[in-house]
Amino acid sequence: MALSALVVTVTYFGSGFYLNATAERGYSSVTPATCDTAVTFTVPDSLPANDKDLFCEAFDRFTKEIVDDLKPVYQMNDEAVEWIDKMIRYTCFGGKMSRGLCVLNVVTEYAKSEGRVPSNKERLQACALGWSIEFLQAFFLVADDLMDDSITRRGAPCWYRHPHVKLISVNDSFILESCVYKLLKRYFGSEPCYAALLDLMIEVTRQTELGQLLDLTSQPHEDVAPMDFNRFTEERWASIVKYKTAFYTFYMPVAMGMIMAGCEDKNAYDQAREILCCMGEYFQAQDDKLDCYGTFEQIGKDGTDIQEKKCGWLVVKALKVCSAKQRKIIMDNYGIWDDAKVAKVKKVYKELDLESVFDDYEEETFAKLNCMIGGSSGVPKGVYQFMLDKTYKRKK
Repeated sequence: MALSALVVTVTYFGSGFYLNATAERGYSSVTPATCDTAVTFTVPDSLPANDKDLFCEAFDRFTKEIVDDLKPVYQMNDEAVEWIDKMIRYTCFGGKMSRGLCVLNVVTEYAKSEGRVPSNKERLQACALGWSIEFLQAFFLVADDLMDDSITRRGAPCWYRHPHVKLISVNDSFILESCVYKLLKRYFGSEPCYAALLDLMIEVTRQTELGQLLDLTSQPHEDVAPMDFNRFTEERWASIVKYKTAFYTFYMPVAMGMIMAGCEDKNAYDQAREILCCMGEYFQAQDDKLDCYGTFEQIGKDGTDIQEKKCGWLVVKALKVCSAKQRKIIMDNYGIWDDAKVAKVKKVYKELDLESVFDDYEEETFAKLNCMIGGSSGVPKGVYQFMLDKTYKRKK
């Protein structure tokens, strides 16, 4: 539990304090205390036309830049350099990359609204923003897998599960977060929007960590008190989801693209936050359903929300409508690492036809989101449509 608290509460704020504001000079990304002064980059004459091809290619470029700095700037030895290179490639690459690709889409949609296509520089910078979010995601997942004692991630053993890694993964998660700020500094350190991007990243990181705390403490530790099923409420679930998932998965990619595009309309950001947090709740409800009903081939892992006594969408809905007899079955079997007990909980879910309940929720939420998007302004509607298309009825 102490380790969980450490991972949840420690936040890498160092790079954020590189900001040095003065009335005459504005914001500077390089100060007298700085050892990392790389704030320039080259832009290739040609880039892949397809966003996903470009995004995948950019990963190799960014990883190489991060690793190449380790010796000259930080005096790391060969063993440390090799470790970090391997760790980054194992933990960051291979997912759907929806968060990162969303930033590229936002930049493209804003350019389209101005009657142009984004420049190579803009596309490369959008990739840097996208990968900063993917590195942040990797930081969260490496820590989360350790805290949840998970077995697999994306179809492979969790990073901490490797015999040579184990608790070193705690520090690796911190290194992954530091990479976020390396990327932001190199590709935006000389841009006017650098401070706004840093502020957003720091704020959303904090929000996500607070959401993780809400998730981890949704039930008291087993050594302290028995499970309290009255704590599994729709309100608590919504709060966990908003802070742990919605902000960094849906709002941040769009807000970063808006900042890069020069949007300064507070109402546009407020409206985007409302729409995207609603979409984030829907996304997490899907995740909770897939954890129970999805196959290993679909989701790349075995679902364990029931065993881990998670405050998930399914158990919250079940407890709201179940009979006294069904509630007792849930209470007697939820949160226990026993396949037979898990099966009993799932049997109650089947009796309550929660899959159909979710299908109704999905259609209602889809209609609500379309209505919200239709009435929105300040953000190209293609931005929201891109994210909704990737979320609606997803199977993994």
